[in-house]
Amino acid sequence: MQTNFSSEQLADAATASSESVIRKCVHCGFCLATCPTYTLLGDELDSPRGRIYLMKQMLEGGGKPTDAVVKHVDRCLSCLSCMTTCPSGVHYMHLVDHARAHIESHYQRPLTQRLIRSMIAVTLPYPKRFRFALALAKYLRPLKPVLEKFAALKPLAVMLANAPKAARRSRQESPSAVAGVVRGRVVLLQGCVESTLRPEIRAATRRLLTRAGYEVVLAGDEGCCGALVHHMGREAQSLDAARRNIDTWTRELASGGLDAIVITASGCGTTIKDYGFMLRGDPKYAQSAARVSALARDVCELLDSGGLPAVSHAQSLNIAYHSACSLQHGQRITSAPMRLLSQAGFKVRQPAESHLCCGSAGVYNILQPEIATKLGQRKAEQLQRIAPDVIATGNIGCLMQLRPYTSTPIVHTVELLDWATGGPAPEAISSH
Repeated sequence: MQTNFSSEQLADAATASSESVIRKCVHCGFCLATCPTYTLLGDELDSPRGRIYLMKQMLEGGGKPTDAVVKHVDRCLSCLSCMTTCPSGVHYMHLVDHARAHIESHYQRPLTQRLIRSMIAVTLPYPKRFRFALALAKYLRPLKPVLEKFAALKPLAVMLANAPKAARRSRQESPSAVAGVVRGRVVLLQGCVESTLRPEIRAATRRLLTRAGYEVVLAGDEGCCGALVHHMGREAQSLDAARRNIDTWTRELASGGLDAIVITASGCGTTIKDYGFMLRGDPKYAQSAARVSALARDVCELLDSGGLPAVSHAQSLNIAYHSACSLQHGQRITSAPMRLLSQAGFKVRQPAESHLCCGSAGVYNILQPEIATKLGQRKAEQLQRIAPDVIATGNIGCLMQLRPYTSTPIVHTVELLDWATGGPAPEAISSH
């Protein structure tokens, strides 16, 4: 695709990067068939190819984006299915991230949207605030029918409808010391949303990794990875979060050494693996950011390379595996989770349309509830056709997104692996 950026514009590193991405697009249209929003809406402006054209015009022109450009960029899930499909290697993620940052700094949204986005940005990335918001939500649920009557307030209605009745608190369980030879020392990302909604995932991961021979540490000064605000275009806030974590993990690296930074929420993993790119222009952090990105591992990625602990409680359950977009498209990890589940004795199948997003996409299901609902229902229908005993996934967002559309227990992959290798049955299964 031809571009018309000025030399002054190309002096900006972000613009130069986006220009390089745009020029790789050859208009082939392969991405249309795998784009969830194009599949649903049939509008090319809601496809990667159409959005690339819109973002090109916006970035070349500079200044305030049009309402139409903002609408179609906002509808993008950042599922990155287009990157898996693209034969030309168009790095769509970096382009749409830059476009969202431009929109955030050059476009004034309606007041209601600004308030909702600000509320998300100051709440979800902070576990204590998030827990307080969940406690408050139970008193506000009666307002849901009223909020649903106003289009601008539907995101608030969705938040109230999907909010759990309370934050989950796990027992402060300290894993046993590693038996035998220690295979490595790893730091486990504690996260923000996952640790609040499903703390049992972290507990299962600590048990499983310890059983696999890893010394597992938790970094005290760690915070949100920055993904939630990054995808809303709040670049400064996301980079501050990245720098805080880089400082924390660099201290851990210096004090005891680290073999990996282990992540159980694949959306976080995709962002942390991109820290090196995000901070490439920061002379203080560029090198350490690249080092952190190189250490980042999804938990299934680590276990697949290092080996699963011995299976002691094999369960012959039918598992429908939902591959999170951030894992299969963002990190290109596709077979490892299913291979591990099979090794643990489970019967694993993937649904049709496994490449299509479930509609979670960070906070997309809050900001674009109508599209997200259709995608969630579509994904749940495909999963149910397998007639599974359990649905497994590797991302907290997908887990929470699918929950309203199926009565089948939904668990994180590590909960099943922990169970099969000596841990307790996942709570979602035992309570079911």
